[in-house]
Amino acid sequence: MVAGVSSLGDYYLSMLAHFQKLLALLWLGSASGWVWMTAGHLHPALVVMGFLCILLAHSSVLAVEFVLLYRQHRDEPAHPVDIPLLVRAWLTESCIALRAFLWEQAFRSQSLPDTLPTDTGRRAVLLVHGYVCNRGLWNPWMRKLRACGIPYRAITLTPPFGSIDDGVAAIDAAIRDITDVTGLAPLVVAHSMGGLSVRAWLRACSADDRVHHVVTIASPHQGAYLARYASTRNARQVRIGSNWLENLAHSEPASRYALFTCFYGHCDNVVFPMKRAVLPGADNRHVASSAHIQMAYRDEVFREAVRLLDAPRVTDDSTLTRPDRAAS
Repeated sequence: MVAGVSSLGDYYLSMLAHFQKLLALLWLGSASGWVWMTAGHLHPALVVMGFLCILLAHSSVLAVEFVLLYRQHRDEPAHPVDIPLLVRAWLTESCIALRAFLWEQAFRSQSLPDTLPTDTGRRAVLLVHGYVCNRGLWNPWMRKLRACGIPYRAITLTPPFGSIDDGVAAIDAAIRDITDVTGLAPLVVAHSMGGLSVRAWLRACSADDRVHHVVTIASPHQGAYLARYASTRNARQVRIGSNWLENLAHSEPASRYALFTCFYGHCDNVVFPMKRAVLPGADNRHVASSAHIQMAYRDEVFREAVRLLDAPRVTDDSTLTRPDRAAS
């Protein structure tokens, strides 16, 4: 482990986790404070309504995203969306997002340590999170990997709002550690913007031979519509048609995409239109009825990642013609 990368990563992990803890406490405090101040002064129905509005404030933001998604995808011929489908995805994502951001990442980001034993003889998994997240996003994966006896490392990219290229050093250090311990190139699994961080690492380090395979989940490989509404440096890089994305794509050999399996979905409320989450020539897998974070927790995505651990390394350029398919 590179000491500078480790200490800086720990600092930003602590900072981001504390920020998320503050949000969680403010959220719960606001809801409780509303009840305390209004009980006995307003009609009980208004008290309950206000309480629910505060609790579900994040759902309102997600609802706007799903409305924008519907406008983009309602005429999609391959995977059309309808309002009932999106409502179900919205309700599920509302619950999952609360747990992911205000519990797993805020309070449980260090609850599961990395496991890299030297005597397993098994290939390890490197887990890379996305925008405004930390390693706690992967807690459900880490529990499953531990149960399966699969070694893993989950990192936190830093700084949270800097350039996507800033994550290259942390990824490179983690890859070196994993390879030194296991003697095998790892499988890399990345969610959302983490997929772009991995591509930036491959570009910076010319590291195709140092990775067994890359699985990206809901990654904005060709930009994200919602990035136009964010102003942080990494969000600007993810805007559709950004110079950063174009330079990244132009720097990559077409054969590199054979190393990728890209999961995408027509209910992704962050990366849409959905084809912006795929790469030409990659093994692109459609995941039905799953929103942005929900997609990372689907069983079929986890099962495919585990299968790829023991699958032959894909380098044949003939894979550039393979069709997209659904996750199974």
